[in-house]
Amino acid sequence: MKQTILFSILFLPFLVKLQAQDPRFAQFYASPLHVNPAMAGVTSGSARLAVNYRDLYYSLLGSKPFRTISASWDQRFRAVQKDYFAISGSAMRDQAGLANFHLTQFNVGGSYLKQVNGGRYAANEQYLVVGAQMGFAQQSLNWSDLSFSAQFDGNGYFFDPNAPSNEAFDGQSSNPYLDFNAGGLWYAVWDDNKSLYLGGAMHHLNTPSASFTGDDQVRIFRRYTVHGGGELPLTKQLSLMPAFLFMRQGPMMSTTLGANIRYTNREWKELALRTGIWSHVNNRADRGLGLDAVIVAAIFELEKWNLGFSYDITSSGLSASNYSRGAFEMSLTYIRPDRSRSRLICPKL
Repeated sequence: MKQTILFSILFLPFLVKLQAQDPRFAQFYASPLHVNPAMAGVTSGSARLAVNYRDLYYSLLGSKPFRTISASWDQRFRAVQKDYFAISGSAMRDQAGLANFHLTQFNVGGSYLKQVNGGRYAANEQYLVVGAQMGFAQQSLNWSDLSFSAQFDGNGYFFDPNAPSNEAFDGQSSNPYLDFNAGGLWYAVWDDNKSLYLGGAMHHLNTPSASFTGDDQVRIFRRYTVHGGGELPLTKQLSLMPAFLFMRQGPMMSTTLGANIRYTNREWKELALRTGIWSHVNNRADRGLGLDAVIVAAIFELEKWNLGFSYDITSSGLSASNYSRGAFEMSLTYIRPDRSRSRLICPKL
């Protein structure tokens, strides 16, 4: 009960103002459309389906952890010569803690892939990509699951959940709102295991209002994203796949940085294994930037499928309460092979 009351009090200001960070995935490379609308169509196949699941702070919140589920689909088509366009759609459901705060969001989008350099034998393919998304979202909150100071006795020692909160709220859901995102990307591929990409995006361009109390001044901060990565060959069987993701949203900043090692050989054909270590850094109200979690990841490439698992090991002061048990995450990606005679070459994500 003490943990429930504490978390209700701590998270109430963020829930009412709705100005906390957007949900994030440790395996951001496996949720490309969540990172940047310009990632639509940037895949070795003609179409891609990605599903992501993240479960955070189960060790603290029990049956009501921070849980995020998303799914996306993008498909690429030839435009003219070596240029392409892509369409995309995505859905996300985010549940945040004890008050049953939920965010439900749907996006549709498109991108255009413009070739800026290309060798005769595809030895130096470079593309510029621009993309945009339009979304519909709604947030909900169960006020009855929150605790307020009026429900404590005069001395503040005993809590009565049946006592009136003396708070007046009109409803459980915010008004639905439209959302707009845009981004750009550059990438180059020099060989099957040698590539580089760099992109940026801006989410919530229109800073939509999503207040539960009807306050039009309470708006969602724009999210600014810079990300990049690539693949570098180490041996015939091993390659290094570093990547980073930087996000800033209002006063909040976070960076995920690390690398996976990819192993494959000729006998495996379409099979490969990746494993890596990542770090997540964010800013803290008490002492600025700090290491929030160390992430261990493993990804299995099985012909058309990629199956990924990761675990966040909490390294902040919260580790004393959750015994460093942070978040479990799983990703599943299906890539439909491109059967066309001249296939687009893209970096591995």
